[in-house]
Amino acid sequence: MAAQPRQFWLVKSEPDAFSWDQQAANGVEPWTGVRNHAAKNNLKAMRTGDRAFFYHSNVGKEIVGVVEVAREAYPDPTATSGDWVCVDMRAVEKLPTPVTLAAMKADPALEGLALIRQSRLSVLPVSAAHWTHICRLAGCRG
Repeated sequence: MAAQPRQFWLVKSEPDAFSWDQQAANGVEPWTGVRNHAAKNNLKAMRTGDRAFFYHSNVGKEIVGVVEVAREAYPDPTATSGDWVCVDMRAVEKLPTPVTLAAMKADPALEGLALIRQSRLSVLPVSAAHWTHICRLAGCRG
């Protein structure tokens, strides 16, 4: 049985580069290519069993799935220099109803959501209250 999630996150991917459908088909996939220090620190803070929303950026701009950290931070094999890390993510569930960025911005219950405050960051923390609310909007178990 999987450990209870300790923290919640949101990870972004451009669907034309790596989509939810690819994540779901692959099952477990390394989350590579993060080249921002704040996002790297968020990857390092992730623990096995933590859950993350899978967000399609640029095209779609919506949360489309839930993934779980399957392996904690380790050196990113796609990095040619620096101390960049990646984590392995396991597909958990596709959201019955994707939650758009526009809907999140318009929802007073999501005030302070890091996705809205730090829109350019690719790996973001999500509070337990925001997680629960977004799961309710999406109709997912989370």
